[in-house]
Parts: sequence; structure tokens; C-alpha cells
Amino acid sequence: MADGQLKVLTTLDHARTQWYHFMAIVIAGMGFFTDAYDLFCISLVSKLLGRIYYTDIASDTPGSLPPNVSAAVNGVALCGTLAGQLFFGWLGDKLGRKSVYGFTLVLMVVCSVASGLSFGRTAKGVVATLCFFRFWLGFGIGGDYPLSATIMSEYANKRTRGAFIAAVFAMQGFGILFGAIVALIVSAGFRNAYPAPSYADGRAASLVPEADYVWRIILMFGTVPAALTYYWRMKMPETARYTALIARNAKQAAADMSKVLDTEIQEDADRAEAVAAAGAGNEWGLFSRHFVRRHGVHLVATTSTWFLLDIAFYSQNLFQKDIFSKVGWIPPARTMNAVEEVFRIARAQALIALCGTIPGYWFTVAFIDVAGRFAIQLMGFAMMTVFMLGLAAPYHHWTTPGNHTGFVVMYGFTFFFANFGPNATTFIVPAEIYPARLRSTCHGISAAAGKAGAIVGAFGFLYAAQDPHKPEAGYKPGIGIRNALFVLAGTNFLGMLMTLLVPESKGMSLEEVSKENVADDEEATA
Repeated sequence: MADGQLKVLTTLDHARTQWYHFMAIVIAGMGFFTDAYDLFCISLVSKLLGRIYYTDIASDTPGSLPPNVSAAVNGVALCGTLAGQLFFGWLGDKLGRKSVYGFTLVLMVVCSVASGLSFGRTAKGVVATLCFFRFWLGFGIGGDYPLSATIMSEYANKRTRGAFIAAVFAMQGFGILFGAIVALIVSAGFRNAYPAPSYADGRAASLVPEADYVWRIILMFGTVPAALTYYWRMKMPETARYTALIARNAKQAAADMSKVLDTEIQEDADRAEAVAAAGAGNEWGLFSRHFVRRHGVHLVATTSTWFLLDIAFYSQNLFQKDIFSKVGWIPPARTMNAVEEVFRIARAQALIALCGTIPGYWFTVAFIDVAGRFAIQLMGFAMMTVFMLGLAAPYHHWTTPGNHTGFVVMYGFTFFFANFGPNATTFIVPAEIYPARLRSTCHGISAAAGKAGAIVGAFGFLYAAQDPHKPEAGYKPGIGIRNALFVLAGTNFLGMLMTLLVPESKGMSLEEVSKENVADDEEATA
């Protein structure tokens, strides 16, 4: 394949930015909007679930989820996501990107609604059905990672490909913010409609029966924007690179992209045959020595950096409500009623998303094709390490009255540099550096490694952050939040070191960076 590129792929690589690029960003991005909403909205309502189903009015403090239940509720969707990333990543290379793209969206929408309808007469019944549906919700979300990234990378031109993939991923930020806004609106409405005293002033009265609707509405509402894009997701043609390079139908790829680009593409028959013949003789698989030689180090790089990043990122996102409570930014639970607590947690998360998370994503969109993937990822990990140390070393200073705002600002900067850094680049790079026939699979493996890190973060931080002297009810003593922040700083530093193995793909065609247009014998003599 070194003698020339297919005309349809060359046309895509050099296409000017036009309407279909933005349509692809919105269609793929709405999936990520729902992904983020569904994965992170559970942190907005988990304390409410504890109050509703585990409150003992004889206790001086409101009910909270037992350790094993809290771990399951927060982590089960991540387990489903990991499985979905591996399965749909593999399926995307076997059946085509478009073939399974609609199914993942339907699965997300159905299971998100079902999560809000979780049924049962007891706490155990409700939690069990909630965890069941959230696992399959995560399974659908997992499929969206490799498919959306691969579709966007294969549609984009090489000059702005990084920005387009980053823009799809940046919809996560809006999903997180939207979740907090929905929680604010719903909790404010119920708070005004059904006033209640604080737990300290009236233990039973602080939890109105209608509060059970609050968490259900919040869990279900995020499906609306994604469901609206289902029709357009089904209308998207298969990517030209799958059709031409895997299905080996260059003529069909040219016809599909002629409609999309609104220009006539005539593929050279002889070149198409030569490409198909070269591909037929160069079909080494994922577990072959050819793959290990070409991409073994790359796979180590993309899996390890995503794993290390998500330990810190999901620890911060899922448990920021606990951190804010510990430093005093959210009042003690007993001084609020159940719905008021949801409102306070949502307000805090909305501010972090608005001031740190979303700007970070869009800085990446602006600079990814200027500075490159490698530089942004290295810088992001370095700055996350610095700000984590800045939170951990003087932690006792941040917890004293008058210094809480400073803590929140520093905490917000860790989110900013996660998103203007490795949280975006770990998603982008695997969609660019692997050959077309393994691109979705390798992205799924890399993303699954990330979710393994998220599971470590979600389960580990829950226990590790417990006060070594006064742990919460049901928990064993941990190392405390200060030491947990030191551990997260260490994982970020390791991520910075592993970034040194990540290749740069800025401004290169997908075939060039993956060496798909280089035959084995040519590589051996190069």
C-alpha cells in the first residue's frame, strides 16, 4: 500500500471543515453527553438514597448507604462500562462501526429509564434492581467509547481531527453540568413544594415521602437529548475506512463519501484492487508478533495512561460530595433535610463543572492540533500532580474556616488540567494510532483499562479516604483524605512517566500514523 492512498481516503484527509463534520460531532457527542450524565449523576443522589432507605430515626445522624451498598451503587455501572468497551470495541471491527452504533444508544436510553423505575418493597430490592439496570446501562455506555471515537476519527480530516474527536469527548462536560442543573431544578422544586425541617429539628419529618421521586427523575432525565439523536445516528453511512479497508469495497466507500462531502469521488479501480490485495496479505491480528512489534508499546502506553488517569479522575468526580463535606463547603447532613442536601451537592458540582471541567475540555479542542497530543497529556498529568500535592500537603490549612474557597479553587484546577490534558488525550490517541481493522478493538481495550482504573478509584477511594481515627459508620479506618490525595498525586506522576511512550499523531493521516500503508517487507527493510 505504500505506492498510493485510495482517493476517497485522501479526499477525506484534505476535506475542508464543513457541515457534516459538525453533524457528526453532535450525533456522536450526544452519546457522550448521556454517558457522562448517567455515570456521574449517581453521585448527586447517593446520599438521598441513604436517607430514604437506610435512616434510623433513633440515630443522631441521617441514614447513609452501607459501605458495600455504596460501593455497588457507585461502581456497578463502571463494571458494565468496562465489559461494554471490550465487547463493542471488538464488534465494531467485526461488523462495522455503524452496525452496532444505534444499539448502544437504545441500550443506554432503556436502561437509564429503567434505573429510575427501580422497584422493590425493601431497600435491598430497590438497590438490587437499580444495580442490575445500571450495569447494563454501563454496558451500553461502554460501547459508545470505541465506536464514537473511531467514527469521528475516520470521518475527520487530518488537519483538525484532534479537535473534532476532542469536541465529541467535550460533550461529557456538558453532560456533567446538565446533571447538576437537573438536580438543582428538581430538588429546588420539591423543596419549595414540600417544605421540611432539618434532620436535627425533626428526624422523621426531614424526609418527605415525595423525596423518593427526586432521585428517580434525576436518573431518567439525561436520556432525552440522546434519544433525539437516534434517527440521525441511523442515517450516518458506514465510515469510508471500514468500507474500503476492512470490507474492501472502495467503490461503495467513494459513493458514500460523495454524498457526505457533496462532491464527486471517482475511485481508481486498479488502485482499489491493489489496496485490497495488499490488505489481504497483511492481516496480522491483535495477538500476533507483527502487532507486538508495531503497536505493542503503543498499547502499553494507551492502556496504562488511561488506567492511571481514571483512578484519580473518577475518585474526584464520584466522591467530591464527600470531600466538600469534609472541608466544610457543604454543611453537616443533620443540619439539612433530605432534598436540601441534594440541592447543596448539586450546586457544588455545578460550580466545579462550570469553572473547571468544561473550560478544560474546550481548551483541549482549541489547542490539540496546535500543541499536539503528547505535549498536552504530559502537561496535564504534571499539573494534576502539582495541584494534588497543593491540596494534600497543607490539607489541615484548607479545612480550617475561611480557607474552604481556596480548597475548592485548587480542586477545580485539578479538573481543569485533567480535561485540558489526559482525560481528553487518552480518548483521542487510541482512535488514531492503530490500523483500521483493529482500531475499535484497541480503543476498547484502552478504554477498558481506564474503567479498571475508575473501579479502583471508586472502590478504593471510598475506603481509603475514611478517617483513621473516626471512620463513618460501617467503615474500617482508612488513611484519610489527606493521604488519599497524596496517593492520587502519585498515580498522576506515574501517568506522566508513561506518557513518554505515547506517539504523536498530530497532522498525520490515520494510515500514516498506524503504518497501515506500509507492508511488512517494506517495514523490515526500512
